[in-house]
Amino acid sequence: MGKKHSRFGLILFFIYLVFYGGFVLLNAFAPQVMEIKPVAGVNLAILYGFGLILAAFVLAVIYGVVSRDGGEQSSSEATKL
Repeated sequence: MGKKHSRFGLILFFIYLVFYGGFVLLNAFAPQVMEIKPVAGVNLAILYGFGLILAAFVLAVIYGVVSRDGGEQSSSEATKL
């Protein structure tokens, strides 16, 4: 893994950290906001939590796609073992 991939991974990590930090700060300092039920009677805490899970998955897929460096080389190395 090169420096470029590490840097991109850190950028994605900090993007997720901002989302997660917002969740924690809302719960700590404005818990009444998390009780709001914007969709089908489901409160914001649940929706935000599922959003965090979805964001983690999307960011992981983005990292995987961007940092892919030729699957052929990896598969040929695997057959050598």
